[in-house]
Amino acid sequence: MKRDVIIACDFASREATLAFLDKFTDVKPFVKIGMELYYAEGPEIVREIKRRGHKIFLDLKLHDIPNTVKKAMAVLRNLDVDVTNLHAAGTTAMMQAAIEGLTREDGTRPLLIAVTQLTSTDQEAMERDLLIKEPIDEVVMHYAETAKNAGLDGVVCSPLEAGKVHDRCGQQFLTITPGVRFADGDVGDQKRVMTPAAAREIGSDMIVVGRPITAAEDPVAAYKRCVSEFVGE
Repeated sequence: MKRDVIIACDFASREATLAFLDKFTDVKPFVKIGMELYYAEGPEIVREIKRRGHKIFLDLKLHDIPNTVKKAMAVLRNLDVDVTNLHAAGTTAMMQAAIEGLTREDGTRPLLIAVTQLTSTDQEAMERDLLIKEPIDEVVMHYAETAKNAGLDGVVCSPLEAGKVHDRCGQQFLTITPGVRFADGDVGDQKRVMTPAAAREIGSDMIVVGRPITAAEDPVAAYKRCVSEFVGE
């Protein structure tokens, strides 16, 4: 997939989401549907946004026993999303089961990527709360390699780690990176952040941007600025 900016549509309702997307009259941005919106509106909001012509990253971060994840993915595969995800911490067996469930009878499936470590997690929190003592960069690289070996298409990682993931797993292994903020913006609750231009330079394939676009006074202008800085258009 080409380099792209994905807007995180972290809204609580169908009405708020569609009102936001209605602002985009001359472009159909790639959008992320996360837990908040999906749990509020269910699969129909995915179908409606897809009917409007948007590519969709369904960000539900599945993490359960392999059989449960396989069955859940078998349901999600019919929503015609472009990308979906799970937690790499769920183990190789879970990731392989997810691919089985996600693959349709004709052999096609959405791209499947794994979350390595959330961009709200830093070294201190990882050691204190997860009892993982290794350097966070090495943890991310290990999770990325495990995901690749399980047959996944890429990972969600911090933009700080995208170039290293490519070095370890190859240029075709997709890196989707949240934690992107404009140089003059607020970092919010993110710990490991980078500007769109810097994310491009370091090797991110796609960036996920939420509040810098959705909370902007002019969301369309903010989106176009982000595309210009990241894609170069």
